[in-house]
Amino acid sequence: MAESVNEHEARMTLAALSEPGDIVTGTLVARLGATETVELITSGVRLPNGVDPAEGELWRRRMAPRINPGQIDRIRADMERQELQFLTPEDIDWPGELQQLGASAPIALWLKGDPSRLSTPLPGRVTIVGARAATAYGSQVATELASELAAQGRVILSGGAYGIDGAAHRAATVAYPGSTVAVLASGLDRLYPTGHEQLFERIERSGGLLVSELPPGSAPTRWRFLQRNRILAAISGATVVVEAGHRSGSLNVAGQAHSLGRPVGAVPGPVTSAASAGCHRLIQEGIASLVVDAQDVTDLLDSTAGFSGDRTFAYSPTRRFSRTGPDLRF
Repeated sequence: MAESVNEHEARMTLAALSEPGDIVTGTLVARLGATETVELITSGVRLPNGVDPAEGELWRRRMAPRINPGQIDRIRADMERQELQFLTPEDIDWPGELQQLGASAPIALWLKGDPSRLSTPLPGRVTIVGARAATAYGSQVATELASELAAQGRVILSGGAYGIDGAAHRAATVAYPGSTVAVLASGLDRLYPTGHEQLFERIERSGGLLVSELPPGSAPTRWRFLQRNRILAAISGATVVVEAGHRSGSLNVAGQAHSLGRPVGAVPGPVTSAASAGCHRLIQEGIASLVVDAQDVTDLLDSTAGFSGDRTFAYSPTRRFSRTGPDLRF
């Protein structure tokens, strides 16, 4: 059954008031529903057990000043102007894998394009990420992988950034129009990076999809980029890092995918190349399998065919690798 109008609007409100991945908001929505969570912001009613009183009070102080009576009307007007769709966990097109994120799961999603891109079986979706300052080698490998996987009917997901992300999106769109999804860290009316506006338009018009958990009008921030990574990891059958430096943000995607129990692949580069140092770390730490071609990625994806989606984890965007496992901090 679809959510009530009040619950639907409450999720829209919370998505606008909260930063992505807000644990207190997510915990309250899971226990009480979105409507009652919104009421708690200003009611002064004691928060339920399971929410630390001090954390809850800080949450109220953070959220209350952001309430704007005309906010929902503005968001709806922006959605209509931009032809955006609004998705909640009760909608049939909602990617169920996101619930693995527990209390840090998105409150809602805004979409532009074909939502069925998120309805394909999990082994049919693969995230390809990597360095923004990609080398010619990295761009070529990303292009070849995305082209071959898209030709197989796989959906290519990435973050829309310069470098490896852009190469993957472009290659997938050319090989099989409609076969790519860009998950963004800004509102879908403020596409970032601006230099990829034409690419984003091509993705959407060719039958692909743009996704964000942020309402129209939202600007990208460092925190929002990190939070975006958990979505890329959760809704893909596997994550492949094509090229990444020692502290590349794409390692964060790999760490989240590994925490979810999803296979991770990494493409090796020259041992002298700083641009591949992160990939070598992933392989060396045992986080990623070595990937040299599309068949290697297909093998990773096929290993998720029986994935139940029951595993959940406590998301942390501040993890760094250690010798005992993924622990990324950026």
